[in-house]
Amino acid sequence: MTRVKLAAADAEDLGILSARLQDAAGQLKNITWLPKKRRFAMILNRLQWEAGGKTRVRAGLHFDGVLKVESHKVKRGAEDAVVSLLALRYAPAGGEDPGGVIEIVLAGGGAIRLTVECIDAELADLTAPWAARGRPDHEDPARGTPDHDAETA
Repeated sequence: MTRVKLAAADAEDLGILSARLQDAAGQLKNITWLPKKRRFAMILNRLQWEAGGKTRVRAGLHFDGVLKVESHKVKRGAEDAVVSLLALRYAPAGGEDPGGVIEIVLAGGGAIRLTVECIDAELADLTAPWAARGRPDHEDPARGTPDHDAETA
């Protein structure tokens, strides 16, 4: 299997990255914002849905042109805490402005919001795949909520 390397420059591209990243898991210590470089980056264990969702691969995701980062229900200082990414959403600033807000939606109601000059993102697989220990079940009727696999490498 070839390693994924994708770039996003518009909302449609970001939707493709979102699909590839659904149920990716990572530790908070592997998420960083470099304000002087205007870069937000994270390392995640991406579930390979394109390969049937039975394997994971370590992947890097970064956004450039980031002006501001905010978080909601993300426990800062809990570096070993694991988060599960559900989706990437984009809200344009409007008019001729190419900027807007990219929301990284996390399981459990958390979110990271990036105010960006424009959509400028890249996703790249960094390792060979390994067998996933579990697979998320988004329709677990017994629990009434999504079940998210929070495995880490």
